[in-house]
Amino acid sequence: MSKNILSIIAIFIIGTVGGIFADQILWPYFIERPLFLEYRLEQAPVYITEIRETVIQENTALENAIEKVEKTVINIRTEKKSGKVLNGSGLVVTSDGLAVTLAELVPQGSTFNFYIKEGSDFKKVKGQVIKRDLENNLGLIKIEAADLTATGFADLDKIKLGQRIFLISTEFSEKKSAQSILPKSFVNQGIISSFNQESITTNIFEKNNVLGSPLFDIEANVLGINTLDSENRIITIPITKIKTFLGF
Repeated sequence: MSKNILSIIAIFIIGTVGGIFADQILWPYFIERPLFLEYRLEQAPVYITEIRETVIQENTALENAIEKVEKTVINIRTEKKSGKVLNGSGLVVTSDGLAVTLAELVPQGSTFNFYIKEGSDFKKVKGQVIKRDLENNLGLIKIEAADLTATGFADLDKIKLGQRIFLISTEFSEKKSAQSILPKSFVNQGIISSFNQESITTNIFEKNNVLGSPLFDIEANVLGINTLDSENRIITIPITKIKTFLGF
């Protein structure tokens, strides 16, 4: 009986040692021989895919875009011969003071007051209307200021329905303590509802003080300047028309 147990143990030990020898020495040796190269079994390759998730903080992107373009907006306060006052905005298009607005905001024979943002305040500057295109409702202004901030023009061929957009405009409030009229910027945002070469329609509804305000995409490129339809919906004159008017 004891001999049988010893035999089993001996066979187990010999088998274990043989298996280790074959796996660690014989098999690696023979597997590299030419005969085995054609028929050897290879382990399946392991593919590692690195996945990176980028989270875009839309609010932060909007804040950065606003900060980048808020100084490109000029503020306009016009007093007509009749005494009626028009408030609106315009867009700086060159650093030496050319700006575009709506022709309806700068009618002939009126008195104009222009303001630009300087730091956190507004500075009143002199300016004059150079030309008007009444058919397309566009006016060109020359501001007596230098080193102004301008921004890039959007490519209308790349805009999409539902694209996020925003406007920067002006409202004027009376500061009674100083007995003066001061502009104040405000922002509204929305999406593009429809567009063609003639106009861009948004889902933003506003008051008359958005007239002439620029419309920007989230990358701070200007899409056009704003008018209102009969329902006070923002309708934008596209940048393509403005560039033609400017001769760019």
